[in-house]
Amino acid sequence: MPTEDVDAVTEAVLTASRLLVAISARSIAAVDESVTLPQFRLLVVLDTRGSLKLSALADHLGVNPSTATRMVDRLIAAGMVARDVNPASRREVVVRLTGEGSRVVRDVTEQRRREISAIVARMPARSRQGLVAALTAFAEAGGEPSARPDPPA
Repeated sequence: MPTEDVDAVTEAVLTASRLLVAISARSIAAVDESVTLPQFRLLVVLDTRGSLKLSALADHLGVNPSTATRMVDRLIAAGMVARDVNPASRREVVVRLTGEGSRVVRDVTEQRRREISAIVARMPARSRQGLVAALTAFAEAGGEPSARPDPPA
């Protein structure tokens, strides 16, 4: 891909990311004003990946373990995550989402889904055609799991 194409795509993604961050911030505030964007990201990681050791959680978040520990402590105090002894190794601790944490992720995600859906509906149909493939490829390249809800059982 020529450098100009990479630069153009990068600029377009940066612009779109500003909008998406704004939507995310509004969605979190609408559900629980006490949760910060980084804390919500932690909740989403646990929601999509399940219980994790603190070091693995910090790696997924791209933060130091001490930063992850402080975030976890705050979310434990809010009742959104819990620490448990790792059943595979009793010397280790894992962090898991609680029912309240799951509710926050679900409600914020639904709020975001409604707002994004309204924006996408305003786009011309021909502009939407390639968007799914492009954004899916972008998320996969970044290692992000799908936000698609699990199909009903």
